[in-house]
Amino acid sequence: MHFRLGTPALLSGVMALSMFTGACATKKHVREQIAPVQQQVSDVQKTATEHTTHLGDLDRNVAKVNEAAMEADRKAGAAAQSAERAQTAANQAQSAANSASTAAQQAMTRAGEVEKSLGDKIENLDNYQLVTTEKVYFRVNRYELSKEEKEKLDQAVQNIQNMKHYVIEIAGYTDKTGSRAANLELSRKRADAVVRYLTVQHNIPLRRIHDVGAGADFPDADNKTRAARKENRRVDIRIYSLDGAKAGQQTSSLSAPTSQQ
Repeated sequence: MHFRLGTPALLSGVMALSMFTGACATKKHVREQIAPVQQQVSDVQKTATEHTTHLGDLDRNVAKVNEAAMEADRKAGAAAQSAERAQTAANQAQSAANSASTAAQQAMTRAGEVEKSLGDKIENLDNYQLVTTEKVYFRVNRYELSKEEKEKLDQAVQNIQNMKHYVIEIAGYTDKTGSRAANLELSRKRADAVVRYLTVQHNIPLRRIHDVGAGADFPDADNKTRAARKENRRVDIRIYSLDGAKAGQQTSSLSAPTSQQ
């Protein structure tokens, strides 16, 4: 069968084919034009995603840096406070050292003065003169002062009322009854009783008193009789003066009291 060109059916087919062919060409063209754009969009989206990730990492890093900076500030503040406390302590230590140095210098000066004073006193020891001697007596194995013995001490003190430079020697003794150790201890207690009475009752400075307990050594009597032993249960008090006082210059020892036992 033969168709004639230009017949309606043929024309319709040609037109349909042309339209189909044109539509396919248009879609292809569109795809070819859109594909690069889509690729660019995809690349942009990928880049944006990467940037977002990087921004997140950057934010986290910034947060860490901020936290580290805050910690550094805190430590710096604490260090500054520690430094301030250390400086205060150093200032206090320096002040204490200065005070100690001043005190040491004052002590050295005072020590020099005391040494000079002692030197002067030692040089003058040979110039002290005996003003008075007194003896007080005690019962057997006792070291308490009786009323009569206290009165003796009161009288002895009267002799030094106007003296400025004097020293008092106090020596305690016992008889030979008993052991040597017991006698030494008893003689010390007797000397201490006299020292205590002079310092407490008469305000004699301790620096002016020198005392010793000699036990049964240096007896005044031979210890063979009861009366002789009474003489040895004693404390000797000797007062020396640098003033050359005339009052009481002679020894004023009293006889042993009759109340000894």
